[in-house]
Amino acid sequence: MKRKTKVILGVVVLVLAAAGSFAGYQYSRKGIVGVQTGRVLRQDLTALVTASGEIKPRNYINIGTNAMSPSRITEILVKEGQAVRKGQVLAKLESVQPEADVAAQRATVSSAEAESAASEASVRAADEAVRTAQATLDRSKSDLERAKLYFDRAKQLYQDKLVAKQEYDQRVTDYMGAQAAIREAEARIAQARAQRAQVAASLGASQKRVLQAQANLRRANDVLQRTYSVAPIDGVVTNLPVRVGETVVPGIQNSASSLIMTIADMSLITAEVKVDETDIVNVKLDQMADVTIDAMPNRTFKGHVIEIGNTAILRSTGLAASQSAISSQEAKDFKVVVALDNPPEDIRPGLSCTAKIITATRQNALSIPIQALTVRQRGDLEPQSNGTVKAADPMDPVKEKANKEELQGVFVVSQGKAVFRKVETGITGATDIEVLSGLKEGDEIITGSYKVIRTIRNEARVKIENNKGPLKAES
Repeated sequence: MKRKTKVILGVVVLVLAAAGSFAGYQYSRKGIVGVQTGRVLRQDLTALVTASGEIKPRNYINIGTNAMSPSRITEILVKEGQAVRKGQVLAKLESVQPEADVAAQRATVSSAEAESAASEASVRAADEAVRTAQATLDRSKSDLERAKLYFDRAKQLYQDKLVAKQEYDQRVTDYMGAQAAIREAEARIAQARAQRAQVAASLGASQKRVLQAQANLRRANDVLQRTYSVAPIDGVVTNLPVRVGETVVPGIQNSASSLIMTIADMSLITAEVKVDETDIVNVKLDQMADVTIDAMPNRTFKGHVIEIGNTAILRSTGLAASQSAISSQEAKDFKVVVALDNPPEDIRPGLSCTAKIITATRQNALSIPIQALTVRQRGDLEPQSNGTVKAADPMDPVKEKANKEELQGVFVVSQGKAVFRKVETGITGATDIEVLSGLKEGDEIITGSYKVIRTIRNEARVKIENNKGPLKAES
């Protein structure tokens, strides 16, 4: 055999040996899945609920018109951004007719009060007349008693023939005159009392007219005051959409009145955010929150939850779900109000913000990466000797239902295999989740790739490849 032939045969033998070795290596790796792993660790966890919204003052009031009819703005006494005090006049509306009505009612009140004063004077005069008549009656009674005394004495003396008949007749006349004076005094006092009652009735009528005139004046004043917009609270003018000369209209049924301005109490600033319905159950009053404002980057403001809405809000329309006439399964949010502890002075209502509400914290908690969690049906966790899963007997509905039960857990690497282990979880952090049971510290679990965790079978053989990039399951 020639030398060249021997070299060719040697090369062929080496190639066949290498191919055999590679084929053997590939066959030995058949069914092995490349995975990435991590360890079960203890660390501090913080559960957050993140929601977006806008900055709003806790208390703000929209100032509208209270006029009884459409009115023209004649004067605006404040500017947007200006601080105002409670009771301060903010704007004036056209008030010619209301001012005229007030002036007329004041004149009516003055006339009624003058009439009432005259009636009171008449009542006092009538009271004096009654007192005078009463004094006259008392004096007449005294005179009657004296006349009767003289008459009785004269009568006795006349019967004893001790006085002349002329003197006796004089005593009789005096006595009868005293009786007549009593009747006259009684008649006068009755007349004075009747006049007093008449004057008192006139006084009552005049006092009622005064009360009526005063009520009309208050009503006219109320109409006049409605032409003034007054600050109901201390605050800042945050919205002033109108100008002098514009016409504003009062509110009617199903139609709000014209907005003149908005007064906001800037002493308590809040972040009003919308929390997803899946997270709202974890939000509680007084929980701490970190608030960031888009217009103020690189700054975080502390706050706490002061209000949690009870009505779901449709995400598409912003209306309460109870107000929607159409039943919908669309996503819903709940309003949550976070009070800022130390708001900056340059903050403005309406700024977009994001709140991260701390719903729970755990110190030294047993935790795993969130992506390691997966769900399997119980029936998929029963591998057979041939590597297949035994299907449930279709004639056994109880076992079939049990096999379809979904279990939450992770795959633990044990003796080169991926073993599914059911776990119970607690709070969820940014990247990790708390483990309550099913694992212990130091256990090695499969954390990637996503496709591997989603498709790997229980007790499948695995190869740890933590130093590589994204992995794919090998066939």
